[in-house]
Amino acid sequence: MTRPRILSGMRPTGALHLGNYMGALENWVRLQDEYECYYCIVDWHSLTTDYANPGQVKDNVLEVATDWLAAGLDPERSALFIQSLVPEHAELHLLLSMITPLPWLERVPTYKEQQQQISEKDLGTYGFLGYPLLQSADIIIYKADAVPVGEDQAPHIELTREIVRRFNNFYGPVFPEPKTLHTVSKRIPGTDGRKMSKSYGNAIDMKDTPDAIRQKLRPMLTDPARQRRTDPGNPDICPVFDLHKAFSPKPTQDWAAAGCRSAGIGCIDCKNKLAEHMLAVLAPMQARRRDFEARPKDVWEILIEGSKRARATAQATMDEVRAAMKIRY
Repeated sequence: MTRPRILSGMRPTGALHLGNYMGALENWVRLQDEYECYYCIVDWHSLTTDYANPGQVKDNVLEVATDWLAAGLDPERSALFIQSLVPEHAELHLLLSMITPLPWLERVPTYKEQQQQISEKDLGTYGFLGYPLLQSADIIIYKADAVPVGEDQAPHIELTREIVRRFNNFYGPVFPEPKTLHTVSKRIPGTDGRKMSKSYGNAIDMKDTPDAIRQKLRPMLTDPARQRRTDPGNPDICPVFDLHKAFSPKPTQDWAAAGCRSAGIGCIDCKNKLAEHMLAVLAPMQARRRDFEARPKDVWEILIEGSKRARATAQATMDEVRAAMKIRY
């Protein structure tokens, strides 16, 4: 029986961090058992903000792919590919741009948010305004039944559904409306308590060594009420406890919560125990990563083969699109 199909992607920003893993990648690995999966490294999307300095994109693609494989994405079960190796994405994006009202793009919440957050770059470009439309093309060119996303990306999927309805109304039923497959994501704070992000400089990478992870955890912010070892704290507002909930088993979580509230343990004790469980989760992935790091040509071959598979699907869709629009000559 044919399984439903999903599409999701990541920008190549370099080695992935724990927020990437717990927020998306861990779920992608599980979804391979239920869906026909297309996972795309969206290198064109990285140019919407880093268009002036694209020199690191190729190296970053390799880093992301290596982390994907280390985490358990299986090229036998999923198409792992590079967006720009499937140029049909760009063709569909162009055709969709002809029918998409400008206000639909301007109202996407992340459009103004990112302009404010990334104020040091000139984001007054069509590429930045139109990246949600390129994202829609990425999804519907594979006729994805669903897209696994966090809550912040849900408006992008709704935009895609609107675009599908508009296209199908003009040209006939070519595309299904993709559903939003909400990812139940754990809160993964960075070492400064904010959301983990490379741009904040607060990330713990999946490939970090045990010593590097312990060093990053040591100064990590905790409940500000715990000024001294004897001060009781509140684990519900402690970023370290959020990481315990992501990486530690329930008995350790209970130990950390009780010890924090009673001041029975210090923050260093809590962080050391967190490091133990974090390293236990990462150890098998890091072993696989070292194997793939030693064989970069094999990683590129996986991406090239996955891109060929993805392109065959995309070409078939574009043949339908051209026929529906009566521009198949």
